[in-house]
Amino acid sequence: MIISIPAAQPRPAWEQRQLGDTVEVCSGRDYKHLPAGRIPVYGTGGYMTSVSAALSYARDAVGIGRKGTIDRPYKLVAPFWTVDTLFFSIPREGNDLDFLLGVFLRIDWKSKNEATGLPSLSKQTINEIEVFIPEATEQSRIGHVFAKLDNLITLHQRKHSPPRIRNSALCPLRVKEVS
Repeated sequence: MIISIPAAQPRPAWEQRQLGDTVEVCSGRDYKHLPAGRIPVYGTGGYMTSVSAALSYARDAVGIGRKGTIDRPYKLVAPFWTVDTLFFSIPREGNDLDFLLGVFLRIDWKSKNEATGLPSLSKQTINEIEVFIPEATEQSRIGHVFAKLDNLITLHQRKHSPPRIRNSALCPLRVKEVS
């Protein structure tokens, strides 16, 4: 019996590029002038509140702290608003968001800190970070695997965490103080 093994397809080379060539780093802004609404507002620690306008209505991004928590990037799904302590990085044409999130998660952001007190990053620092990037199709494949793994981890964490009981009608037993 002869087993035929297909020839390995040559893989495109990964190119070293500056992060600014793959994403557009945008600044967050104050939201307090906006009325309440359905658009989530994010800061370095995550969700804060909801307002009536968005900084990005259609393009997802990677959020990365500008001040304070600079080492915990996370995915932002449009529409969203970010406060002035959180940059949002929108992938440039031909770059995959989920792949770039993986890149952001692997960077040692604390080593990029520009301040002596409260940790800080600048757009220039983010844009000048050197990274290795494959061509768009491979980015998409790798990003798809990252997204599936992230979803699986999230489901696993939910399965093994105790349910939260909220102070609501679902919790009819309440203690009432008697005077």
